[in-house]
Amino acid sequence: MDAQKEALQRIISTLANKNDEIQNFIDTLNHTLKGVQSQISQCNNALENSEELLEFATRSLDIKEPEEFSKAARQIKDRVTMASAFRLSLKPKVSDNMTHLMVDFSQERQMLQTLKFLPVPKAPEIDPVECLVADNSVTVAWRMPEEDNKIDHFILEHRKTNFDGLPRVKDERCWEIIDNIKGTEYTLSGLKFDSKYMNFRVRACNKAVAGEYSDPVTLETKALNFNLDNSSSHLNLKVEDTCVEWDPTGGKGQESKIKGKENKGRSGTPSPKRTSVGSRPPAVRGSRDRFTGESYTVLGDTAIESGQHYWEVKAQKDCKSYSVGVAYKTLGKFDQLGKTNTSWCIHVNNWLQNTFAAKHNNKVKALDVTVPEKIGVFCDFDGGQLSFYDANSKQLLYSFKTKFTQPLLPGFMVWCGGLSLSTGMQVPSAVRTLQKSENGMTGSASSLNNLVTQ
Repeated sequence: MDAQKEALQRIISTLANKNDEIQNFIDTLNHTLKGVQSQISQCNNALENSEELLEFATRSLDIKEPEEFSKAARQIKDRVTMASAFRLSLKPKVSDNMTHLMVDFSQERQMLQTLKFLPVPKAPEIDPVECLVADNSVTVAWRMPEEDNKIDHFILEHRKTNFDGLPRVKDERCWEIIDNIKGTEYTLSGLKFDSKYMNFRVRACNKAVAGEYSDPVTLETKALNFNLDNSSSHLNLKVEDTCVEWDPTGGKGQESKIKGKENKGRSGTPSPKRTSVGSRPPAVRGSRDRFTGESYTVLGDTAIESGQHYWEVKAQKDCKSYSVGVAYKTLGKFDQLGKTNTSWCIHVNNWLQNTFAAKHNNKVKALDVTVPEKIGVFCDFDGGQLSFYDANSKQLLYSFKTKFTQPLLPGFMVWCGGLSLSTGMQVPSAVRTLQKSENGMTGSASSLNNLVTQ
C-alpha cells in the first residue's frame, strides 16, 4: 500500500507541473492574442480608410470640370501619401520572442573594442629652485612625476597677491591663463611688480583631457611702487599718478597771493626762509602749497628708508628743462632740486643752450654724454649711492656716493614740458653688475667740493 501511495504522489506532482506549464502557455497565447487583436484593429481601420479613398477616387473620374478634377486629384494624392495602409506591416505579430525588434550592434561593438582611451595626465611638479625672478620677468619651471609621452601641451596659470605662503581659496584677483605651452618652462616678461608676490600653478594636457593642477607655488615679486604726490606739487604743475606736465596758467592768481603774503611788510625781496615738511601742518589734498616760486617740483608719495630701488623717467620731446633725483622730506618750498644739501639730481636744460649736469648742494658737474630717451634711477639707501643710467642701454651716466641720514623721496622738476614715470620695477641685472664694478669710481661725495658753484 505504501508503494501505491508513493506512485500516486509522483502522478500528482507530474500533473501539477503540467498544469503550471499549460497556464504559462495560456498566458503567452493571451499576450500574443492581444498583439494580433491590436494588429487586426489597425488593419480594419486602414481597410475602411482605404475603401473610402478608393470610392472617392472612382467618383472623381466622373468629374468634367478641369479645375475641380485637379483639386480632387491633389486631395487623392495627399491622402494616398498619408494613408495608414501603406505604413502597416502585413506580417502577423504572433512571435513569442522579440527577435523582430532586435538591432545588430556587432559592427559598433567591434569599433568600440578597437578604441584605446588616453589616461588622465598626472599633476606636474613646479620646482621653486629652478624658477627665476629677475628684470621684471618670472621664469617658471616644472617637471612630470613620471615620463608621459602622451602629453601634448601645458597650461600655466598665475595671479598677483600680497599674501605670503600658499594661495588662498578666495583671493582678490583671478587666475590668468597661458595655454598651449609645449615645453616644461615658461617666462613671463615685461611685468609690473605692483604686488609683493605671484602665485603659479600648471596642468598637463593630452589630446583628450587636461589633468589635475600642480601644487601652487608663491614667488616674491617685490619692487618699489609709488605715484606722484599731486597734493603738494607746485601750482603750475598738472599732476596725475605717474605723469606731470608744466601748466603756465595753473596758479597765476594764487601764486601772486602767496608772494604777496610772503613779502608783506618787507623792503626788497630777500630770499625767503626755508620751511620743512615737519614744521608745517600736513598738506591737505588740493591745497598745493608745498612748492612755490620757481621750484616747479613734485615729489613721490612713498618714502625710501632702506634697500635698493629702481625707477625710470621719460621726458616729452619738447621739454625745455627738467630734473630727476631724490630729496629729503625737509626740502624747502622755494628750493630747487640739486641746489641744496638735501637733494641730489641730474638736470637737463634745452632752453637757449643745451646742458646736461649732475647737481647737489648748488654745485654742478657737467656730463659729457648724450641725454638718453629714458633715464633709469638706482637708489641704494643703505649703501649711500644714487646712480643714473640710460634706461635702454644701461650705460652709467653719473653716481653720487654719500650717506643718507633721512628718508628719501623721489623728486622731479619740470618746466615747459612733461615727464612720465615707470615704477614697480626690479633693479635690472645689468645695473647690479655695473654697481659692483663702478661703485666708488665716479662722482663720489668727496669730489663734489670740486664742482662749479651755480
